[in-house]
Amino acid sequence: MQDPQPVRSLGAVPNGDCVNASATASAATRLRRHIQALLVTRPALRTETLTLLLSLWFTVACNSLFWSAALDDRTLLNAGSVAYAVALAILLTGVHFIVLTLFVSVLPRAFVRPALALVAISTGLAAYYMRKFHVYLDPEMIRNVLNTDLREASELLSWSMIPAVSIWVLPPLLVILRSTQRPRAAGRALIGAIGLRLGSLVLAAAAVALAALASYQTLSAFLRNHTAARYLITPANLIYGLARNAYGSSSASASKARIPVGLDASLPEARKADRPVLLVVVVGETARAANWGLSGYTRPTTPRLAALDVINFADVTACGTSTEVSLPCMLSPYGRDDYDESLIRRSESLPHVFAHAGLRTIWLDNQSGCKGTCDGLDFWKPAPDDCSGEVCLDEVLLEGARRLTAGRPENSALFLHMRGNHGPAYYRRYPPQFATFQPACQNADLAQCTRTEIVNAYDNALVYTDHMLAETIGWLKQLEATYDTALVYVSDHGESLGEHGLYLHGVPYAIAPDVQKKVPMLIWLSERFARRFALDTECLRARAAQPATHDHLFHTVLGLLDLRTSAKKPELDLAGACRLDRS
Repeated sequence: MQDPQPVRSLGAVPNGDCVNASATASAATRLRRHIQALLVTRPALRTETLTLLLSLWFTVACNSLFWSAALDDRTLLNAGSVAYAVALAILLTGVHFIVLTLFVSVLPRAFVRPALALVAISTGLAAYYMRKFHVYLDPEMIRNVLNTDLREASELLSWSMIPAVSIWVLPPLLVILRSTQRPRAAGRALIGAIGLRLGSLVLAAAAVALAALASYQTLSAFLRNHTAARYLITPANLIYGLARNAYGSSSASASKARIPVGLDASLPEARKADRPVLLVVVVGETARAANWGLSGYTRPTTPRLAALDVINFADVTACGTSTEVSLPCMLSPYGRDDYDESLIRRSESLPHVFAHAGLRTIWLDNQSGCKGTCDGLDFWKPAPDDCSGEVCLDEVLLEGARRLTAGRPENSALFLHMRGNHGPAYYRRYPPQFATFQPACQNADLAQCTRTEIVNAYDNALVYTDHMLAETIGWLKQLEATYDTALVYVSDHGESLGEHGLYLHGVPYAIAPDVQKKVPMLIWLSERFARRFALDTECLRARAAQPATHDHLFHTVLGLLDLRTSAKKPELDLAGACRLDRS
């Protein structure tokens, strides 16, 4: 566009009204041309300037949860609070500036702006979901996201999120897209550009250090009392979590050959018989003890199980608050006590021990995989034709178990990994006839539902879990002419349904509420199974009234079959003290 030409003087005009009209038209024309010029002009910004602008935006717009936590219970119109807030703003901006500048420094020049645009979009999405569900974006949560299948991920998407996300994403994207890179420096100019970048990094580091020192007492007290608050700083939490999962010890460990566990496992001669054993271990998903009817919940969410002779464990604490953490932990011989994630992830699990003992071991999955706990073993997943709709309901696991055991009477251990109560689309976890509690939320966007509707949908999903478990026990009873049968059910973690403003799960373990850590667990034994393995069911029922944890699961399940292995710890075997012929 050509530069606008200067407006020539019109000289004297006899009519004053015409003078005023002409001047007004001239001013409007100039304003219009200036606006057009601004829209067309693309300012050339240094990378350092661009990263600083983005860092400022992230500090001001994308960290509302962190600001709420950091300034909670503080009088804002107070000199000390204002100084503390300014120091925090400098700290957040400086840290993000340093991280982003180092990040783009290792990228080819052509990738700098696309990479920053990707960071801006990711930060906007992270800010949206963190605020919506009040979640902490720690490495565990990042790993959950990376390992979530497309069906689960699609349930978190809705049209209503577009305006909200746009608030965080569009301003930085406009700055990135409307600006251009400064021409590439050469010679002495290149040396100057490198010096400018290094100088800006040193200046940012100095600003961060001064801000930290200026607010050290208040800041250190805050971080000591709220250690998980660092996972609210966005996008630093996102970048750190991705880096930890890409290069951290747990990811590296998972890719190595697994350490064998229970190679010496065997069924003692006293427990062998002409009839094979069939043990079914059902791993529930996101069922919380607070809403489990058998554990005292006021609503009848487990009516069919209540009519069966099951042994319910009413006080069980999970290993973690997400499947990605809990599943490997609960099936490991090591557990939460002296928790070592690297050791757990690079070691074999409970299914492998059954395979070493000679049982036909199969993992049946209606979830996002076994998280490494069944590597190298038989794996079954429903095909699209096995499902009646977009989402497979959990009874498909029972149908798979029927197929896999038909005509093959041999010692077997089946692990059924349910979809269970995985949110936020609780209404998709059960067929219409199980919509016991009404009105139930019919939307994956929980903000569109009342808390009562959310709880109703969640409880309906539990009623369906009750049905699925009762059907599985019914099937095992039908097989009693062929097998000695038993079933163990335990959930991997719980769920928040709006308590304290929290939804879903995945809050860092140290600060997670009990509703995310307390889970249901039960055992059902056929009469022949109990006699064969000399198990006193009343003793087990009495033990079930005492607290237990996921740490007991590995050793107790092995204990039910009295499997002998050096990997089993007798003190963690809940069945050990209830064996009638202990030696």
